[in-house]
Formats: sequence, structure tokens, C-alpha cells
Amino acid sequence: MNTRKTALAATLIAGLAAVPALADAPGKDWMPIDQVLTKLIEAGYGSVRSIEADDGAWKAKASRDGRAVKVRIDPLTGAVVEKAGKASEE
Repeated sequence: MNTRKTALAATLIAGLAAVPALADAPGKDWMPIDQVLTKLIEAGYGSVRSIEADDGAWKAKASRDGRAVKVRIDPLTGAVVEKAGKASEE
């Protein structure tokens, strides 16, 4: 299982490096993006398609219980603070 998480994290981080910076910049005291990904996986989210800094929080598109969702993540703790319905496939 840890190998799968490591591979998923490496894939996501490599993919995010290729995306132009369209969102806000994370704060200097924010949890690093790789730790945010780990927190999402530990909370039961899978197929994380994007994570970005926006409006003072980390925002991610992922899946949970077979449904695509958007989540808002506390930038200091990595806790999911808001979950929305279906995420678009942008």
C-alpha cells in the first residue's frame, strides 16, 4: 500500500510541476503539497486529479466512494474543511 501511495504522490507532483501557475501562491507557513496529498489519501480520497492554492486554502479534485468531489483543505493542518459535489473534468 505504501508503494502505491508513493507512486501516486510522485505522479501527482510530476504532473503538477507541468501545470502553469494559475492559482494563488501558497503561504510560507502552509503544509507542503506532498503532505496535503498524503492527508487526502489517509482520509479516504483517491484519484486526486489536482491540488492548488486558492482563496487562502488548498483545493483539490479527487474521488471518494466512487464519486468525483471537490474539497477545500486547511492549509496549516491538512484537514478537509469543506466537500462539494461532483468535480468537473476541466
